[in-house]
This record gives sequence, C-alpha cells and structure tokens, in this order.
Amino acid sequence: MSNDYSEFIQGVKRKTGIDLSLYKEAQMKRRLTALYEKKGYGSFQEFFGALNRDREEMEGFLDRMTINVSEFFRNYKRWEILETKILPRLLSENPSLRVWSAACSTGEEPYTLSMMLSKYMALSNGSITATDIDKNALQRAMNGVYPERSLSELPEEMKKVHFTQEGPLFKLKDEVKRTVNFKQQNLLSDPFEGKYDLIVCRNVMIYFTEEAKNLLYHKFNHSLKPGGVLFVGSTEQIFNPSQYGFETEDTFFYKKI
Repeated sequence: MSNDYSEFIQGVKRKTGIDLSLYKEAQMKRRLTALYEKKGYGSFQEFFGALNRDREEMEGFLDRMTINVSEFFRNYKRWEILETKILPRLLSENPSLRVWSAACSTGEEPYTLSMMLSKYMALSNGSITATDIDKNALQRAMNGVYPERSLSELPEEMKKVHFTQEGPLFKLKDEVKRTVNFKQQNLLSDPFEGKYDLIVCRNVMIYFTEEAKNLLYHKFNHSLKPGGVLFVGSTEQIFNPSQYGFETEDTFFYKKI
C-alpha cells in the first residue's frame, strides 16, 4: 500500500470512523483516484486536506465512496425463491417476522421485502429495519421516489398497487413507506441488533476484503435467530457456510444452524 494512500485511509478513519482498509484496495484506490483527479487534486494528501476543510467536499466523498446501485426485485429469480420457499418456512415458525435489509442503499430492497410480505401478513405484525452508511442514500430511500429504470423488474400488478406515477417518476405509497425503519449504520464497525428471522445483505460483500467478510458473516450469524436466514447477492455465494454457523437452504440463502 503506497504511503500516500495509507496515510489517507488512516486520516479518513480518524475523521469518520470508516475503515477503508477493509475494502478491496485496488477497487477502492481506483475509485478514489478517479474522484480526486476529477476534482483537480494531485494526490491523496491534497484530497484529504480538502476533505478536512470543506464539509460539502466530505459529504460528496462519502456519497461517492458508497455503492448505490439498486432496483426493485434485482435478480428476480432469487426473490421468487425467497417468496415461494424461504418465507413460507419462516412464517410457519413465526407469524410476525423481524427482517433487516443491511446496506440498503436507496431503499428498493427493503421496500421489495415489504411488498412481498404484504401478501402473507398484515405489515403491522412485522418489523423491517433498513440500514446504510450513506446519509444521502437513506434520505432518498425515505422519500420513496424512483425513476422507471428502478422498477424494470417489478411486476406490473405491484407497480399499480403500490406506486403512483408523477411524470417520469414513481412515488411509493405511504402504507409501504411506513413499514420500513431506516437508520444509518457502518456494517464494519457498528454493533448489530439481534433476533432477526431474515437478514438481506446483497451486492456489497464483493467490495470487502476476506478479513472483513469473515467478520461480517460471524456478526450476521450472531444476529439471526436459530433457523433464521441470510440472503446474499448473486456473486456472493458462501462456499464454506458451516465455518460461520450456517447451512445452505438454497443457492444464496443460508440458514443459521
């Protein structure tokens, strides 16, 4: 790790509590170099000086550092497995589920969970918590307004029931928005709550080092009830789930033993 980058990540950790060394170095370094060059800085040292002086610059940096790519029912076939196999089993064991959408980005994922659960139960019986490190993404999630591309995999019937169209944008109805409790959280350093039936954490683990992944899988396992499920992204298969106290219930679904 170059000295310039090493000092930068130490400075960012001191200032924000975010440990960039737990993200894959090549990806993160490339991302941040492109950002500081675009803004006209010549080095990580120069960039950090600007972040220290300028709150807006820091907000922009944090926004860019996090990965906000999401859509409703992303990788639809996986959500079908959740709906037809995983949820029926969980609901047979507990009719009021406690669900956590970790690294929820702009809210498409927890709202997908809410719409899916509404087919099975009164949403007032359940609890959906959604967390992300990025305050701007969480604000957009709470607003619940999305461009059409975010809804490309959403079944037409759900679009009609749960959204109103306002020009090119789609606004989520309040009864769905009310079901999700959004909070800011740094997965890598903040404590986790417990006793969840289902944790959904998709398409974020690919950015972390093996050390960070090992930490998170153990923390997720600890936060689930026995028999609870961790649902991961389509490039994030866990090849040794028993090491973390899981068994495979289906591809990308891991049940706490």
